[in-house]
Amino acid sequence: MDFTLTSAAFADGQAIGPEYTCDGADRSPPLEWDGAPASTDSFVLIVDDPDAPDPAAPKMTWVHWILYNLPPSTRSLAAGVTDEDLPAGTKQGINDWGRTGYGGPCPPIGRHRYFHKLYALDTKLDLGTPTKDQLEQAMAGHILAQTELVGTYRRGG
Repeated sequence: MDFTLTSAAFADGQAIGPEYTCDGADRSPPLEWDGAPASTDSFVLIVDDPDAPDPAAPKMTWVHWILYNLPPSTRSLAAGVTDEDLPAGTKQGINDWGRTGYGGPCPPIGRHRYFHKLYALDTKLDLGTPTKDQLEQAMAGHILAQTELVGTYRRGG
């Protein structure tokens, strides 16, 4: 079985609704996954935008959300999940706003792509509150499977 990540809010490669952006409620979209390897010990979710600040001349990848140590029994995250709603044991990393938690799309110009990357790991990680780079370094050699779901967003349409 393939490891897959889907959302009831948008299909792969399609537009993310304003509700999940800075133009709306800025809440996280619902996510569901299936097909993880049986030996999965934890999941990592990284949401980022490689098109910042301008898709015509990107200069950086903007990190929107980092979750790690999601329990292996977890198969979904509800829309608008809060810190208190996260599965027990789940930890968060620092996004590019310098805080934990979800920060939705808010592109200054053009249509950006938002990569929701899910990793199945063969371990749990002991990191505190990492940046994306720190998390990716810790994950190296522990990734059993990975999948992604890409949504797009352009302000004002």
